[in-house]
Amino acid sequence: MKTLYFECNMGAAGDMIMAALLELHDNPAEFLDRLNDVGIPGVVVNAGPSVKHGISGTKVTVSIDDQVENPYVHGLENGDEYSHGSHFYDIEHLMGHLGVCNEVRENALGIYRLIADAKSHVRGVPVNQIQLNEAGEMDAVADIVGACMLMSQLAPDLVMASPVHVGSGQVRCSHGVVPVPAPATAHILRDIPMYGGCITGELCTPTGAAILRYFASDFGPMPIMKVAKIGYGIGTEDFEYANCLRAFIGETAGAAEAV
Repeated sequence: MKTLYFECNMGAAGDMIMAALLELHDNPAEFLDRLNDVGIPGVVVNAGPSVKHGISGTKVTVSIDDQVENPYVHGLENGDEYSHGSHFYDIEHLMGHLGVCNEVRENALGIYRLIADAKSHVRGVPVNQIQLNEAGEMDAVADIVGACMLMSQLAPDLVMASPVHVGSGQVRCSHGVVPVPAPATAHILRDIPMYGGCITGELCTPTGAAILRYFASDFGPMPIMKVAKIGYGIGTEDFEYANCLRAFIGETAGAAEAV
């Protein structure tokens, strides 16, 4: 069966997942044109080559009103006031007006429900009152919608992922300094194998965690598969190890028939 496997040795973020999947697409330029035409307000998505520790892959960048967004900053430096992003009902309204098929729309909303439920649990606030913060910004919308469009077009029969490296230490977000994995990320990844390792920093974001949880049916070692293509999604930050997410697509044997 057609199988997609995510290798998350350096965690997962929405832009890294989209970039890795983009490398598996037969016509990345055509896909980007389609994504930029769906109607995400003020958003332009670009992709280009990038290299980390001698490994070449694709780096996705999202510009909002001609300003390139950094998913690890979001206006928190130099005392800037943070924009708290959208509520879930804002995302529902936006998704209803995007030029995407019903499958993509429902998958994107399913991912956002995971994020909203996690934030609701962590903060003790009803889902309809939750502000999505970084996940509600338009660059995150572009990552989630783009990943859902690519998954729809690649159409794997089975999606699997490795245990997720989440990083360690602390990270600054809209609410201040929080432990890694961030509380919402940790909630999304409950019952999924994850580990901290020796890298200080946030390797897995709530968006990346939600995309993996929504699509992957199993987390563990890479299955025996005949790999047709490998995609490398390059991350923004520089670490001691190559900051990339790999996506393998190929054929695995179906379940053995009972004799």
